[in-house]
Amino acid sequence: MRGWWQDLTDLVLPAECGGCGRARAVLCPACRTRLMGAAPRRVRPVPEPPGLPVVHAAAPYEDEVRAALLAHKERGALVLAGPLGVALAGAVRAGLASGGGRGASVLLVPAPSARRAVRARGHDPARRIALAAAGELRRAGTPARVLAVLRQRRAVADQSGLNSRQRLDNLAGALEVAAGGARLLAEGGRTVLVDDLMTTGASLAEAARALRAAFADVGDMPQAVAGMGGPNGTGDLLSAAVVAASPSSFEINWN
Repeated sequence: MRGWWQDLTDLVLPAECGGCGRARAVLCPACRTRLMGAAPRRVRPVPEPPGLPVVHAAAPYEDEVRAALLAHKERGALVLAGPLGVALAGAVRAGLASGGGRGASVLLVPAPSARRAVRARGHDPARRIALAAAGELRRAGTPARVLAVLRQRRAVADQSGLNSRQRLDNLAGALEVAAGGARLLAEGGRTVLVDDLMTTGASLAEAARALRAAFADVGDMPQAVAGMGGPNGTGDLLSAAVVAASPSSFEINWN
């Protein structure tokens, strides 16, 4: 039987690397390099859902990176929020640089998890990683905070096993901005939607739709989302993810 001292030790010094299982490391140097060693790049799902903002991701969803994300998300390895947040912050910076927003304050809006999923996991993975990313951005000199203003307005089916079209149909109209959320976002800063994983882009596209709908009802829309009528319908809203699905599951173009 494990003693209480061993449980406490695991909180301070994890039993194994979240990526490869190496003993006594949150993420070993090799897995940390896989997650954060390459420059984040713009990713495009194929087919690309209408209204999807420009998305940057830190790494492909495969091998040790996939293992680390699942360890945090499904197995409660909460200490991994730190390195995953650093990776997400890198993707946010890449998006801001491509959109000319370097140096501006940033409002990170995490894609919401279903309440039943949060209860089952005991935490909200995307929100936890977003908080870690905001801290990393602030340490590097970029004012950043998390506004978890999106929520589900109706129940949706489990996305696993659904194809791109089915995911879009499943999520259509499912999200909304909580009362007062648009006013909080309108206080200023670049609005960036963030998530831990992008597969078909359906979740981020629906989140972007919900934000646009909320701002349509507010007279003082922030600059970050005021120009929503661009040629691809994406305007100035940005998205970032820690990882994007590899071609073995859903086709992703890495630019």
